[in-house]
Amino acid sequence: MILIGLGANLPSAAGAPEATLEAALAALEADGVRILARSRWYRSAPVPPSAQPDYVNGAAIVETALGPADLLALLHRIEARFGRVRGAANEARTLDLDLLAYHDRVSDGPVILPHPRLHERAFVLRPLAEVAPHWRHPRLGQTAASLAKNLPPDADASPL
Repeated sequence: MILIGLGANLPSAAGAPEATLEAALAALEADGVRILARSRWYRSAPVPPSAQPDYVNGAAIVETALGPADLLALLHRIEARFGRVRGAANEARTLDLDLLAYHDRVSDGPVILPHPRLHERAFVLRPLAEVAPHWRHPRLGQTAASLAKNLPPDADASPL
């Protein structure tokens, strides 16, 4: 199972964050990545806390012949098409596409798999548990549903 995380908190040429995320899914398909399933959109506060706008996040199961490095490069190209400029960490963005997992592959570089912080973040885990509840984290051995259930009570991410 190949898993992608999506997020945005600034408008792009496609419109508000929700419209940008929908357009990003269409762009993935136009570039040959098949969307097998996707979550609803979730709203979450920025992490770490800041004055920037709330994020809209989601997750998708995809299918592609691309390997991890080529898929990640495609994700970065699509981000750039939607106005993403990589600068400071944790800054507001028009589009963020993360390769969360590539089957059960574990790698510490050059593409880090699974995504190193996915198990700590409600804005990733809640949509991931919706779309792929039985996916098992290859390092931790826990399912997405179990990881989401064990989030702290104040973890912020709710469906729109």
